[in-house]
Amino acid sequence: MRKFGLIGYPLGHSFSKKYFTAKFEREHIQDCRFDLYEIPSIQDFPEVLKANPKLEGMSVTIPYKQEVMAYLDELDPACAKIGAVNCIQIRPGKLKGFNTDYIGFKESLEKWLGRTKPKALVLGTGGASKAIKQALSDMGLEFLSVSRTAGENQITYSDLHQDPNLIQGYHLLINCTPLGTYPKTEDMPDIPVDHLNSVHFVYDLVYNPEITTLMKACLDRGGKAKNGLEMLELQAEAAWKIWNS
Repeated sequence: MRKFGLIGYPLGHSFSKKYFTAKFEREHIQDCRFDLYEIPSIQDFPEVLKANPKLEGMSVTIPYKQEVMAYLDELDPACAKIGAVNCIQIRPGKLKGFNTDYIGFKESLEKWLGRTKPKALVLGTGGASKAIKQALSDMGLEFLSVSRTAGENQITYSDLHQDPNLIQGYHLLINCTPLGTYPKTEDMPDIPVDHLNSVHFVYDLVYNPEITTLMKACLDRGGKAKNGLEMLELQAEAAWKIWNS
């Protein structure tokens, strides 16, 4: 039996297990299973590996995409540049980290935007945002990060409320926070949504619910919106290729 899995905390509504279980059945992939390893601390990661010596690959989700790097033997060059890991290839005596969030997001966004090249506001500065920012940079899209605190190439949510012109100048908003995820579907990043209009695109990495509160705010004002499901599917397929390479 080939084994794969996901580490993170919490893992109550995991996309990965459902996706891979369905994939194995749909594509008649025999003797494979995908399990969840909900660990309250990244320090529990070595124990997971020890207890499951047949693991060939692991996905990594919130909040361990950066912390897990200290436990790996090697990083894919692109992954090292991003500074976050969401996929681990496990070979005898060697753990190698990759970032398939980057692959999934970039491919999905390019298809959605077509030839449009809007400036972007990246909402949130956690592990997920690192892959998104690298993809935007590689696509030649100008962007600003939005967080609770200001920094280099980074403004605050308060700045957006104080200067509505910021949203008027940045037509692509990407939610890299978990705000709006089921069951707290009413939550959303603190942005002045009344300044959204028909020129805006909202790409929400949240996929459950299908239409988040942030997406609806944009759609209600004539803009376009997309959730993170396609990105997740594309990154999962990229992980499968890595585990089997």
